[in-house]
Parts: sequence; structure tokens; C-alpha cells
Amino acid sequence: MKSLQLKWVILIALALIWGSSFILIKKGLDGLNPFQLGSLRIIFCAIFLLIIGFKNITTIPLNKWKYIALTSLFGTFIPAYLFAIAQTEINSSVSSILNSLTPLNTLILGAIVFGLDFKRSQIFGVIVGLIGTMLLIFNGAVHNPNQNYWYTILVLIASICYAMNVNFIKKYLSDIKPLTITVGNFLVMLFPALIVLSFTDFFQVVHLEKIQHAMIFVAVLGIIGTGIANVLFYKLIQISSPVFATSVTYLIPVVAFFWGLLDNEMLTPLQFVGAFIILIGVYLSSKK
Repeated sequence: MKSLQLKWVILIALALIWGSSFILIKKGLDGLNPFQLGSLRIIFCAIFLLIIGFKNITTIPLNKWKYIALTSLFGTFIPAYLFAIAQTEINSSVSSILNSLTPLNTLILGAIVFGLDFKRSQIFGVIVGLIGTMLLIFNGAVHNPNQNYWYTILVLIASICYAMNVNFIKKYLSDIKPLTITVGNFLVMLFPALIVLSFTDFFQVVHLEKIQHAMIFVAVLGIIGTGIANVLFYKLIQISSPVFATSVTYLIPVVAFFWGLLDNEMLTPLQFVGAFIILIGVYLSSKK
């Protein structure tokens, strides 16, 4: 498959996977607290990746491990906890919308910090996508007045972390296979996640049926929504631009909204308009 076709296939696959992640977080929080959920998400993913790709670790050059550590911190470790904490106060649809700020942060950080070049059409695409995102946010706020929107700051911080991660990978790890990067990331995160989990009461309540039921959702979130998705995402970064890769965050709310509908989260006609504008932004930001 040609790179042009492959990058769109991966983009759509990631939108479906990550768009479903927010409802999985919501279901996981029915039995777990945010720190338990974030830790278990990382642990489940790490075990899965080490089983299928442990031998890849030996191929990582010693001088690349510092970037592997940085991408693990910004790409998964910090956001895993921030999203879990945020969704204790805001619903999954709002969380997915705010995640759409990632491309803007990627563009700004890439240009200012990493010295990466971006085309005028990409900048315009990001702006168009953000207009659609703002339309979704303000309309959602009107229909959800009881939500604590201060917690949206945590999602904004997570989107900045994602933007840092994308630029690190594009600039310093483009010569390493996506699976290798991902396995290295989760090897670095495994022990810190275990430490965080040990400071919760998880091992005292793990026998409860409610906890075990929530863990099923987190296992799916960790293995598919984090492990497999990260491999696909790193591949997408390598065959496209950082801005195009993070444009997946424009499609994620569309998928998340449909999951929200099934879970009694309201979707308004104006939000459909916002979703369509977002799609236009994705197309414009992907143009060479």
C-alpha cells in the first residue's frame, strides 16, 4: 500500500480506537479511582507489549534511551492520569473535544521549539479544525451546565504533552521502528506505574466484583487503545507530518460522540456541524 493511502487508513483506524477510549475510561472509573485506572492502563499495555516485542528492546541504541524516556513520559504516562482525573468531573465527549487542541500545540511547539517547517495550508487547516472544536465545546457547555470545566485544564495539559511527544518522535526517533519505540516506552513506564498503584488501596479491593468488572474495560483500553494504537500512531508520524498525525484528534470526538449517544450523552445538531468543520480541517492540514 502506498504511503498516501496507508496514512489515511492508519488515521481512520486510530480515530476509531482512540474515539472509543474515552467511553472505556468512563466505564473504568465506575469501579476504579483515576490513579488506579491510569496505572492499570499502563501495566496491562506493558505486559502485552513485552510479550510480543521484548526482543526489540535490544535494537534501541543507548543514545536513544533518553528520548524513549521522554516520549514515554509525555506520550502516555502523564496523559494517562490526567485524562482519568479529568473525566471524574467532565463527560467523555467533552474530554475528547478538548483533546483536539493537540494539533495546534504540535504546530506551535514544532515551529518554536523544534524548528520544524509547516506549510501555510497546514496552519489554515489547524485553525479551521479549532473553529469546529470551539463550536463543539461551547455548545456542549450550554447543554452541560453542571460540569466542572476547571478540570478541562488537565486535558489541555495532556494535549501539550502529546504535542511534545509527537515532535520528539519526528525529530529524534524517526529511524526506529514504531513497535520498538512503543515497547521501550512501556518498559520505562512499567515500574513507576506499579509504584503509583501500590500507593492506592487497589490490592485490598481487587477481589470485589465491581473492581474486576472495571478492570476488563481498562484491559481493553490498555492493550488496544494504548499499546496497539501507539504502534500505529508512531508509524503514522514517520510516514506523514506531525500536524497530520495529530489531526486524528479532530476525528476522535466524532467517534466519541456516537459512543456518548449510546451512553445517554446528548449530541445536538450544532455539534454535528462542528464535527463536519473538523473534517475539513483534517483535510487541509494533511495537504503538502
